[in-house]
Amino acid sequence: MQFFDFGTIFFLIAAVVIFFQLRNVLGRRTGNERPPFDPYTAARTKAQDANGKSDNVVSLPRKKASGETAEEAYAAIDAFAKSGTDLNKGLRAIRDADASFEPKGFVDGAKMAYEMIVMAYADGDRKTLKNLLSREVFDGFVAAINDREGRSEKIQSSFVGINKADIVSAEMKGSEAHVTLRIVSELISATRDKAGDVIDGDPETVAEVKDVWTFARDTRSRDPNWKLVATEEED
Repeated sequence: MQFFDFGTIFFLIAAVVIFFQLRNVLGRRTGNERPPFDPYTAARTKAQDANGKSDNVVSLPRKKASGETAEEAYAAIDAFAKSGTDLNKGLRAIRDADASFEPKGFVDGAKMAYEMIVMAYADGDRKTLKNLLSREVFDGFVAAINDREGRSEKIQSSFVGINKADIVSAEMKGSEAHVTLRIVSELISATRDKAGDVIDGDPETVAEVKDVWTFARDTRSRDPNWKLVATEEED
């Protein structure tokens, strides 16, 4: 009879824990209408908000814990963003609509999702992308993957790490919570053609990548998970 060694069991447990942590922050829901973005091609273009900014902001009653004061409810947000700033107000509005929202935990989950999405795109892993992207962004990523595969091109990519991930804006759009992060990461990436020749990027160089990604979820839904609804590369 064969048995798993300790290392195998440890990494199996770690994978399960990370999966469920990720689902608590980012996951399944129908995305908001935002144009997709291809994070790898040299001719990147900034995504535009197809719907424009909505003025129909609805503040839903926050479910207060028994005996919880307003100061206690917003303590984590005030520690994260200076009181009175637009960011603080936006985070508070999301907290009002979703009592489980906590900015630091959100950032931790977003960082995990960022790496998963970047690597899934490079690998052409449509299944993983479908679970983390809104419908519109997913369709755009898949179109780019199909185009790449049609030319028999492959992306050779290694994710080095995330140097910085900051929430830059937060707001409620109707019942939808939107949180935008500026993410600075390091990546080794090169695109090879059918013959194996490098046609974009450099397989030997670590490149710094600056992205601005927006995640959203419907706070009326019982599903607590978020999806990527817009991406943009910072100049």
